[in-house]
Amino acid sequence: MVKLLPPKPIDQALIDSRIRFENPWWINSLIDPDFSAMQKRLYFDLFFPLVNQMEPKRAVVLMGPRRVGKTVMMFHAIEELIKKGVNQQKIGFLSVDSPMYLNRGLEELFSMIRNLTGNKSPDGWYVFFDEIQFLKNWEQHLKVLVDSYPRTKFIVSGSATAALKVRSMESGAGRFTEFMLPPLTFHEYIFLQNLQHLMRPSETIWKGNVSQFYSSVDIQELNRHFLNYMNFGGYPEVIFSDRIRENPGRYIRNDIVDKVLMRDLPSMYGISDVQELHAFFSSLAYYTGNEYSLESLSQSSGVDKNLLKKYLEYLEAAFLIKVVHRVDDSIKTFKRTTFYKIYLTNPSLRSALFSPMDATNELLGNMVETAIFSQWMHRDWFIPLYARWTNGRTQGEVDMIGLNERRKPIWAVEIKWSNRYFSKPSELKSLAYFCEKNSISSALVTTIDKEARVNFNGLELNFYPAALYAYVIGMNSLEQKRKQTSF
Repeated sequence: MVKLLPPKPIDQALIDSRIRFENPWWINSLIDPDFSAMQKRLYFDLFFPLVNQMEPKRAVVLMGPRRVGKTVMMFHAIEELIKKGVNQQKIGFLSVDSPMYLNRGLEELFSMIRNLTGNKSPDGWYVFFDEIQFLKNWEQHLKVLVDSYPRTKFIVSGSATAALKVRSMESGAGRFTEFMLPPLTFHEYIFLQNLQHLMRPSETIWKGNVSQFYSSVDIQELNRHFLNYMNFGGYPEVIFSDRIRENPGRYIRNDIVDKVLMRDLPSMYGISDVQELHAFFSSLAYYTGNEYSLESLSQSSGVDKNLLKKYLEYLEAAFLIKVVHRVDDSIKTFKRTTFYKIYLTNPSLRSALFSPMDATNELLGNMVETAIFSQWMHRDWFIPLYARWTNGRTQGEVDMIGLNERRKPIWAVEIKWSNRYFSKPSELKSLAYFCEKNSISSALVTTIDKEARVNFNGLELNFYPAALYAYVIGMNSLEQKRKQTSF
C-alpha cells in the first residue's frame, strides 16, 4: 500500500514572489500596460469615488456577471489612486483564486503585503482582493478587516453574483457598500468603439421615459453596430477581439454561462441537478422575451413548479435573466403572479448558446425587445412592466409601460423591428386603446429606421429607430445613476 504524505506547505518565498508579481507598481508606479491601454468603462466614474472614499468606514464589494470588466476596473482604480498621489507602496492587489494563497485568510494576506513593502502600519492602505468568492466565508473575513483596520480601504470583487449578494447583505450591513457592474449597454458599446460620430442630439421632444434623445447621421451603419451588439456586444473583451467573435460560443458559453450554472451554484438555493438547470436556461435563452406561467414552464420542461421557482430565483440573482411582471389594461396586478415575461439580461448570451443572428432572422424582433429591456435593467430602482388583457373576445398587449409612484401609467412603448406601423398606425389598436383608457396623450413605437411624429386620432405617436432608443435608454440610465450617486 502506498502511503500518501500530507502536502508540503507552499514555500513563503514563492508566495512573496507571486505577491510582488501582482503588484508591479511597487517598483515602477505603473499597472500592467495591457490594462492601462484599455478604455475605462463609463461606470468607472461611479465606482472610483467609492474606492477613494474613506468615510464612512466601509469595504466596497464589486460584483457582477463574469467577464464584464471587474478586474480591469480594479486596476484602473489603482492607476487613478497613483495619479492622485497615493503612495504606490500602500496599494495592494491579490487575486484570491491563486493556488498560492490557498487556505490563507484575508488578514494574513494583508499582513504579508505590508511586510513585503516595509509599510507595516495598516493606516492609509488601499487593498484590492479579486475573485473573493474563492475564499470560504469571505464575508466574515472582510467584516473583521473593516472592524479591525478602520483607516484602511478594502475593495473586493467577485463573479458569483447570487451568492455574493446574499452573503454581503447578511453579514455586511453597515460595513459593505455593494457596486453592481452590469454587461455593456449599447451606449457604452458605442463609446468603447469610438463611434460617437454616428450620433447627434435630436430635436425630438417626447414627454416619456428619457430626458435626452439622439438621432444618427447614418442609421444603417448604426443598425449594423446594433446587430453586432446584440450578437457579441455585452462583454468588453468580445467587442475588441476578432478571434473571440469568430467563436463566441467557446468564450461566452464555456467561460461565462457554464461556470455560472455549473460552478457558482450556491448551496443555499438547493439546486443539485445542474444539467437540468442548464437545459432550462437554454430554453429560456432561445425564446427570450416570451410570456410564461409556472404551469406552462412545468409542462414543457417536466420540472416541478416549486423547483422551477428556485431555478428562476437563482438565474435572476445570477444576473442571467430578468422576470418582468404583467398588469392588465386597468393597471391591476394579479393576486397570484401567474404570467410574466422572461428576458436575458444580455442579448449576446443567446448568440453564444446557439448562433449569431442576421438581420433577416425571424426571431430578431425578440432579440431587439430583449436588447431594449436589458438597457432598462441597469436601473435597479425601476423596471418597466408590460400590459396584457382580455376583454370578452378581444385581447391586447403593450410591450412596455411605466408607472409613477401612485401606480398611474405615464408612458407606453411598443417595441417593433419593422417600419410597417409607420405607414399603418391604425394597426396599433392595443396601444391606442391602452393610451386612451389611461389618459396617455403620446406613446413611442420603435422602428428599423423611421423617425417621425404622427398624430393618430388624437394620440401622438413618436416613431423612433430601435437602435437609437436602446442607446438613449442606456445613456440616460447612466446619467440618472450619476445624479443619484453624488459625493
